[in-house]
Amino acid sequence: MDSFLGLPFLALTDSYKISHPEVYPKARKMVAYGEFRKAFQGDEEDHRIVFYGLRYIVDRYLRHQWTQEEVERAADFFSTHGAGGKPFPFPRDLFDHIVQEHNGTFPVRIEALREGSVCYPHVPVYQIIAEGEFARLVTFLETLLTMVWYPSTVATLSRRTRTLIEEKYALSVDPEAYGSLGSRLNDFGFRGCSCVEQAVLGGCAHLLNFEGTDTLAAAYYAQYHLNEGRPVGMSIPATEHSVMTAFRTERDAILRMIDLYGEGAFACVMDSYDYVKALKQVLPTVMDAKWEKGGFMVLRPDSGDPTQAVILALKAADEVAGSKVNGKGYKVLRGMGVIQGDGVDYAKCQGILDAVLAAGYSAENVAFGMGGGLLQKVNRDTMSFATKLSHITYGNGERRDVMKTPKTDKGKFSLPGELVVQVNDQIKGGLTVRPKEEVGPEEKTEWEVVYDHGKVCEWENFDQVRQRLNEQWSIRPRTCDVISPGLHAKVARVIQEMKERGTTDAEE
Repeated sequence: MDSFLGLPFLALTDSYKISHPEVYPKARKMVAYGEFRKAFQGDEEDHRIVFYGLRYIVDRYLRHQWTQEEVERAADFFSTHGAGGKPFPFPRDLFDHIVQEHNGTFPVRIEALREGSVCYPHVPVYQIIAEGEFARLVTFLETLLTMVWYPSTVATLSRRTRTLIEEKYALSVDPEAYGSLGSRLNDFGFRGCSCVEQAVLGGCAHLLNFEGTDTLAAAYYAQYHLNEGRPVGMSIPATEHSVMTAFRTERDAILRMIDLYGEGAFACVMDSYDYVKALKQVLPTVMDAKWEKGGFMVLRPDSGDPTQAVILALKAADEVAGSKVNGKGYKVLRGMGVIQGDGVDYAKCQGILDAVLAAGYSAENVAFGMGGGLLQKVNRDTMSFATKLSHITYGNGERRDVMKTPKTDKGKFSLPGELVVQVNDQIKGGLTVRPKEEVGPEEKTEWEVVYDHGKVCEWENFDQVRQRLNEQWSIRPRTCDVISPGLHAKVARVIQEMKERGTTDAEE
């Protein structure tokens, strides 16, 4: 059975990795790990990172049982994959053994943080252990596993945006109205994604933090594949420009929405022709019908200056619907709100919310739709994810901890040895990374074995992952020195050994 897009599993890695098993020195055991090397966009004040998305990779790809047919097809492909159509190095013996002696399951063990964990740069989020003849396949899965950068980065961006909105709620919203916070950032990114798989992964990552989404595929997947059928994502009826322009007038379109959905929440885009005219001349003419239904009407600008457009909508709604002043001294519209979904990113949210509060309105009046800014305008460098080798036990039994220390980019250093992640008892809510040999067998760690030679862990449901994220985000300090004294000492020893061999002049 093919793993994806008609590809054999052997095609789900980088070309050069197929050549590595023949290059690596003989080894009994090799260990590699993955980490984020910096905070979101290099933020120096908040280093917290949300780790999420490994479950999909394990379930979708690593559960796959290889077949002899896949090995045959791969062998045929590699016979002409080299430069000039020549053969490319292919260690067929290893892959034949996987099929014939290991039931087609990939022969490694993977330890990882639990889904929804909050960590920091240089905290290993997974560790790969490969032994025996398969030690030289330790980084074969790097290509797939590294893809966890995407849902983790989206989850982190979404959470940082929630933190921003929470701060504005604390300033301007009465506690009894905090229930609306879960719908303040909505995922509008489906159409901006490169494929459905991206939309599902990124959309689910966002749903860890908010309920609002129009990425239907993610809402469905999260509900039925990750949460045992319990609802995860919500939306409301809303118009697009095609709907508005299909009617002879915008007023007719809005009245149709009120007639159909006016008893609940619904949204109308207001800039199909003239945004200001729609607010000043069209909106007042539909209010009687709106009041008769009694629901909640959301105005959506979709062009022009985003901040100015939101303030115009708030003032127009205030004129026709009125408002009350809450306990914190800010206006709350009666039965109306605004959603800005054009050109929204984190910085734009911050600027709009600052302007909303400065104009005297509560943050609860405004929601956001983030599309490309949420699901597309991130990349692996946003938090600098990487997977690196950290330990090798050679064929003669010699153990060696290894690390990368590029002189031209100190930010790309890696950590040596087998590693363990633990809660830092010295820093409330903090984490620490320690050498495995310093950790007793009875000590609690943050690791969970998620994959072990074909066996996959029992995953938690989406509600449980959400709960972990909520709890850990609230207790983790914004910054934390995660490298333990013992690991600092090991780094220094390894660097000294490299100096003695003449391979580096780096300092710890």
